[in-house]
Amino acid sequence: MFEPLDTAPAYLRLSAAIRARILGRELGEGDSLPTETELARQFAVNRSTVREALRNLQSAGLVERRGGGKKLYVSRPAVGAVGDGLREALTLHEARFADVWEALLALEPAVAAAAAKRRDAVQLAELEAIAVEFGASEKLATEAVALVGRFFRALGRASANPVFVLANEPLVQLVEPSLAIIIDRLPQARRRIAAAQRAMVTAIRARDRAAAADWMRRHVEDFRRGFEQAGLPLETVVR
Repeated sequence: MFEPLDTAPAYLRLSAAIRARILGRELGEGDSLPTETELARQFAVNRSTVREALRNLQSAGLVERRGGGKKLYVSRPAVGAVGDGLREALTLHEARFADVWEALLALEPAVAAAAAKRRDAVQLAELEAIAVEFGASEKLATEAVALVGRFFRALGRASANPVFVLANEPLVQLVEPSLAIIIDRLPQARRRIAAAQRAMVTAIRARDRAAAADWMRRHVEDFRRGFEQAGLPLETVVR
């Protein structure tokens, strides 16, 4: 069998070569890349080709400029940016809210259990502070939702599992707009969210994995009931 000819533009082949070095850990986070001139010399291409390749890598979050300088450094894609991309993919694949709730129910109790097992003192303090702020908050629905999002993201970080952190982000992004509607329409929503957060923090403080997972399961199921009570159809495709 013949191999297909590589007809990709030069800038894509160049960015793929650098990307391979980064993903292969030959270039680590924080390492600096050669200058555009040096890269053009090494790859035997024009500087315009190098610039286009570097823009491609920057948009993927694999390299970044620091402090407004010209030099580029290897970086890791930001969690929010990864979440944006996955959220858009789920929208294009016509994922329904029913699908999102099913995924949350499968993922979030495991995240909470891992957080109970692995959290450190700083992460516990962050979760406690968010729960206290939410419980005392009389903010607008959108601001309250931001606190809920912070709680879920802090749980992900406390799990010390990067897969949980990255998988968690697009689901949180998808749920946030509907949570604003739930909190706005259902007077009891704030109280129930606050109670669940307090219970989870108590379990995580005690390193009680089973209780943390159970309370998260109840929390997600409560969100789903609130979704339906607020008149939001589960078969709606997420946006």
